[in-house]
Amino acid sequence: MAALTAGKSAPDFKLQTMDGKQFSLREALTRGPVVAAFFKISCPVCQYTFPFLERIYKAHGGKNVTIVGVSQNERKDTAAFIKEYGLTFPVLLDDTNTYPVSNAYGLTNVPTIFWIAQDGEIEISSVGWERKEIEEINRKAAEINGDGQKPVFRSSEQIPDFRAG
Repeated sequence: MAALTAGKSAPDFKLQTMDGKQFSLREALTRGPVVAAFFKISCPVCQYTFPFLERIYKAHGGKNVTIVGVSQNERKDTAAFIKEYGLTFPVLLDDTNTYPVSNAYGLTNVPTIFWIAQDGEIEISSVGWERKEIEEINRKAAEINGDGQKPVFRSSEQIPDFRAG
């Protein structure tokens, strides 16, 4: 089964955050759209992608858009990843024995990133690295917040259009 696609309803879930709190998708959607980015710490494309998600979070997250990482690793290893890549957005822990949320979303590769609209519909389903999809997430976050779009990529960076996950 491939990852859930745009137009599908996002399965509701509750997961524990790294700081021990409970995150509920349903509750987060009452405040606005949710970006859920699934990853494994050993994944080179995840390591490449997550600093760009952090830029989007710093520019637009925490206002009317919730951005969360969903780790498929143990807490200790996830904490090292967060520190190494300078992540400040919330990171959730999927159960590493059964991966209930990853499986509910049909993950076959990481990173997989979903833009979930406030009504619970998936509007973006991005598997691997797609530059245009990261740019679209950035654009949508700026639009929802009503603040100007800030570039997610620097002119000095050589950013590929695609990298397989």
